[in-house]
Amino acid sequence: MVHIVGAGPGDPELLTIRGHKLLSEADVVIYAGSLVNEDILKFCKAEAEIYNSAQMMLEEIMHVIILAERAGKSTVRLQTGDPSIYGAIQEQMDAMTARGIEFDVTPGVSSFLAAAAALKQEYTLPGITQTVIITRRGGRTPVPDTESLKKLAQHQTTMCIFLSISLIDDIKRELMSAGFKSSTPIAVVYKASWPGEEKVIRGRLDNIVQLVKEAKIDRTALIIIGHCLDPRKEPLPQSNLYSPKFGHMFRQARF
Repeated sequence: MVHIVGAGPGDPELLTIRGHKLLSEADVVIYAGSLVNEDILKFCKAEAEIYNSAQMMLEEIMHVIILAERAGKSTVRLQTGDPSIYGAIQEQMDAMTARGIEFDVTPGVSSFLAAAAALKQEYTLPGITQTVIITRRGGRTPVPDTESLKKLAQHQTTMCIFLSISLIDDIKRELMSAGFKSSTPIAVVYKASWPGEEKVIRGRLDNIVQLVKEAKIDRTALIIIGHCLDPRKEPLPQSNLYSPKFGHMFRQARF
């Protein structure tokens, strides 16, 4: 059995209990070394075979998995954050399915959630936005034209932009051409949740490029933009969830 496990955003304590259990029992571990915090590998047993997939092709990853399966060994494929977001696991799952290899998936905490925690921020605020767009800018890996940053940004929702910090100049231009004002608040979170390494930068669209360059951040960072980040002088409208005027199946309205 192969277990695809989300390693979480970086802090070893944000690995799920199930993920910890599977990792501690695994005979073979293939981890995404370009992004996974290697401190998480301390949970592996001493005799586990450990491979860094950052140095491997898909065929090499599959070769290790096939040999482990033939030997009756348990394998963990350790992915950063949650495997379902930019994890490139579909091709691996398809390859295992084609070979009759059984696998399961254990979800993890995505870095866009760890970034919200670092910012002490809710992305979906009543009366401001109820939508979060998770995307990336096209680069060596293209995105469909219908999902260009400019087109998505026209919705003016909260946006979490992955794998794009090195293109921050282009992102600024595209967001502004889509209608975001130069004063729109924007944040960059570097290595969200990584103990001793996390950095949080808050700025505006018109100064974020300079702030990022001054901080020398060019990888492993998430960009968040949207009016949820606006400093507020007035209290937010209260949600219906806890309003005494709002009843539901668990609670009656009080007046």
